Amino acid sequence: MALLPSILVIDDEPQIQRFLKPSLTAAGYYVAQALTASAALKAIAEREYELILVDLGLPDLDGKELIRTIRHKHATAIIVLSAREEEAEKIEALDAGADDFVNKPFSIGELLARMRAAMRRGHIEPLIQTRFDIGDISIDTIRHEVTKAGINVHLTPKEFDLLLALARHSGRVVTHRHILKTVWGPAHVEDTHYLRVFIGQLRQKVETTPDTPTLIQTEPGVGYRIAESEQHQKDVTG
Repeated sequence: MALLPSILVIDDEPQIQRFLKPSLTAAGYYVAQALTASAALKAIAEREYELILVDLGLPDLDGKELIRTIRHKHATAIIVLSAREEEAEKIEALDAGADDFVNKPFSIGELLARMRAAMRRGHIEPLIQTRFDIGDISIDTIRHEVTKAGINVHLTPKEFDLLLALARHSGRVVTHRHILKTVWGPAHVEDTHYLRVFIGQLRQKVETTPDTPTLIQTEPGVGYRIAESEQHQKDVTG
């Protein structure tokens, strides 16, 4: 009998724990629970989890610091569950190593979809992805080519790097700072106006309706999220 994928829920709100355990169990997961950061770290030391759900407002340690601590030793997918509305909190959590965040209150359907996406990304982590198919857009990292519905799309080198930076985190929010550091370098991490210009140019070339984009989505004040890609991988040794 196959082992169920294991989830650790770190949240000190009893009502959230009471809601999540039966819902996630019914969806086919093994669910462990922790009410504090210290209990969570003990649980993580005792077994591996496919995914961790963590609230930012824990009684003994801020959730962002807990994420950093986990990330020092583990590549487990992490999704933040938070009632905090401040954009800075979300940005810090993502920069600390979270894969995604879900605002409270949330629907179980949305959470399950985000969980599946985060765990799929985790499964390809040891591999080199050489092609991304997102809707009718295909990105070939070997040939350095982008096509839309089979027709070549001319991108400047920076536009290609920007699209690829988003595609490598498909389905996941990527912060302004992370994109700017990856594509333009550490000296440009505050140049969000510059990024908006390039995003606008990129949308004109790859979106079917650039004024109402569906491929490259804005997370206001935080960053951007590109639609999830189909995955084509190549083994590092292949």
